Amino acid sequence: MNPAAKARRLAQLDQTAYQVTQKAATERAFTGKYDAFFEPGIYVDVVSGEPLFSSLDKYDSGCGWPAFTKPITKLREKRDQSWGMERVEVTSPDAQSHLGHVFTDGPSDQGGLRYCINSASLRFIPVAELAVAGYSDYLPLFQAKSN
Repeated sequence: MNPAAKARRLAQLDQTAYQVTQKAATERAFTGKYDAFFEPGIYVDVVSGEPLFSSLDKYDSGCGWPAFTKPITKLREKRDQSWGMERVEVTSPDAQSHLGHVFTDGPSDQGGLRYCINSASLRFIPVAELAVAGYSDYLPLFQAKSN
């Protein structure tokens, strides 16, 4: 991501989104707008707009944050030993925004991973707006599901 474009987008973030994406903060459990949200569409990085997750892979894990079984793009992973825990942090590939963590306690029939993601790091694009928002490459995901 171009540094000037990133700076412009960072200036537009609210305080929570900035702290989460740039300082690896965590929003409080059950407070994020996408925790109990299950509309069809994709979730993109709030900073760069990089596609990250599909609603088709979202599930209610009960953890208090949006949970996904897999991303729709390769995320960056990094060992995280903060707060006295052993975890794997995930960040967006280009902007390197902190998204959350990936755990191995997800649904076993879907690969066993649980991507526990902060709502503040995400922007939702509904299926009906994918083409106009520049994400038409992701429409086939949902067309295949409706057939």
